Amino acid sequence: MKHTEAKQQHPALYLEVCCQHEEPRLPLHTSIALFLLSYCECKSFFKVFLVCTKSVSSVSLKSQLPETLDVSDIQVEDLPRLVRGCRLPAVLDETGSLCRAGLAVVLRHIINKTLEADPSRNDVLALLGFKKTCLKACAEVSKWTRLCEIGIPSAVEEHLKNPSNQLQQPPLPILTLERRLAEPVKVHNDDKIRRQKLQEQRRDEKKTESKEGQGDPEHESEPGQSPQVHDGLELRAALAKLSVDSVPTSTTRENSEIRKVKTTDLPPLEHVFAEGLYFTLTDVVLLPCIYHYLSSLQTHAANTLHQLPHLLRWYSRVQEVPGVLRAAKACGVTLTIPQVPPSSIPVLSAEDDPAHPLEQEESLAMTSQLPFVGGPRPTLTKLKENGIEAVFAPHPCPAWTLPWESLPTAINPTEGKMSNIRAVRKRQQLNNLVAMVTELARPGSTIVDFCSGTGHVGIVLAHTLPDCQVVLIENKEESLVRAQSRSAELGLQNIGFIQANLDYFTGPFHIGVALHACGVATDMVAEHCIQAGAAFVISPCCYGFIQNAIKFTFPKSKRFQETLSYKEHMILCRFADQTAVQLPPDRRLIGKQCMGLVDLDRSLAAEAHGYSVRVMTMEPESCSPKNNMLVGRPPQERSGLDVDAGQLEEVVHN
Repeated sequence: MKHTEAKQQHPALYLEVCCQHEEPRLPLHTSIALFLLSYCECKSFFKVFLVCTKSVSSVSLKSQLPETLDVSDIQVEDLPRLVRGCRLPAVLDETGSLCRAGLAVVLRHIINKTLEADPSRNDVLALLGFKKTCLKACAEVSKWTRLCEIGIPSAVEEHLKNPSNQLQQPPLPILTLERRLAEPVKVHNDDKIRRQKLQEQRRDEKKTESKEGQGDPEHESEPGQSPQVHDGLELRAALAKLSVDSVPTSTTRENSEIRKVKTTDLPPLEHVFAEGLYFTLTDVVLLPCIYHYLSSLQTHAANTLHQLPHLLRWYSRVQEVPGVLRAAKACGVTLTIPQVPPSSIPVLSAEDDPAHPLEQEESLAMTSQLPFVGGPRPTLTKLKENGIEAVFAPHPCPAWTLPWESLPTAINPTEGKMSNIRAVRKRQQLNNLVAMVTELARPGSTIVDFCSGTGHVGIVLAHTLPDCQVVLIENKEESLVRAQSRSAELGLQNIGFIQANLDYFTGPFHIGVALHACGVATDMVAEHCIQAGAAFVISPCCYGFIQNAIKFTFPKSKRFQETLSYKEHMILCRFADQTAVQLPPDRRLIGKQCMGLVDLDRSLAAEAHGYSVRVMTMEPESCSPKNNMLVGRPPQERSGLDVDAGQLEEVVHN
């Protein structure tokens, strides 16, 4: 069917279909989304589209699709523009202007839509976890989100392509999860639960001693077995959280002897589910992945199961959650417990745990990244001796400003909840970025406002440059919804919104802009622009948060790498944050030098890709303690970086 971008009655959910051996197949991310839809019993909340690059029908996949869903096929070329620029899964709202992309973002949105329709669904609300933060942190900064959203699904997908090649050792992400499930858990108010557990343990010990004294061989337990203690309290607490009437919470208060026990002497709580005691969205993500992985092992490498005792125990417990078996059946999945004799499942120690090498690797990485102790002067001196000093390009139009008094109220930063002084500084920051972007833009250009927040930069650009398309990308839903509301108030037609981690945006664009991109977010934006061959205007922030990440190692440029160690570079980053107005002038001056050097390293790294980059200072300097601005042109646009302020005035006012 032909899909249009017109307003629709329900949000549209786009799920990928891939082909394997000329047959359509549902990737894990799609299976996970369908499982959650079934678990939440979403009947008419979404119009579901299965997206495939080839002309295949979803008819052969009917057994894997919940019957209650309204499902249609769509080809890639027919996708709405915003969706086409994102990795799937993705949801396009009723207006067609806000796209939510990426597994965690889409799953959290499905949960929120379910709760909007039925606020009494405590089981669905519990999926969001404590303080509703489950999988909320983006994968670029959270190792746990990255493991669950990307690492494990990708590893299982790779395993399923050729399971016979991986018979002996489980994939590293699976081993990481196994190790995580073996660790004690900390939950809110766990002191009370641990005291209840201690009380149950002592009660069971008394019963055992009594039976042993009576010589009852039928009740003698096997060495190392304590099933009542092992699964008792934690599992009851977990199921009680889901409002399971048949498994009530314990209301018995601990006796005085138990209350006197020190917290440090209380027994630890064991994992019931992936994030601790309670069934959350993380378990929903992992279940289809582990189901397919374990099913493959039983066919090709059953012996590998012996390396995953905690994972098997988790897999068994998940199936006890009300609604899980029903949801799985609706998706054509019959969950079974892998047939592994209990006596053959080893109890792993830290020394023989297959995930232990990973822990050693992480420990070594942490050791190599210990904070460098000392001041910045030796590092600054070392750089100067090697001919490296911070150089700031002159601002091409320091007095240029937007006509704030004549702009609509919804554009002005004073519309938000900020003080007058802060609003003035925000307008000054916007003057600088808009001036640079306006000079770079051409009619028909696509401008992406990365880390857009509530849209201060993107909305001004969309209003100022009506012949350009502006896309705001932000991970925080609340901020993006507010930006969309401000845009609607202005009646802007050349603006779109994407809630996603930066990596989930794959569309083409001409200019990337970011105001106060924190830490490595600046490097992520610059990398995205370089990969797209786009110009960039970036104001960095939070230099102290810069550290080696999955994609980046510091220093970035060859010249800095030949001069500084990682620890010395971290010194620059740490002191680059010391530019607050409350600090002594000499301290702020050193901080500004460090900012310039960190951004010089970034600019040199971009120049290695053929870019022309200038590090500038915003005007006036007092507009922000973090007043640096990186302006880069791709190789094909390197000529003439200077800006004519008169031309800018003409563009803005016309």
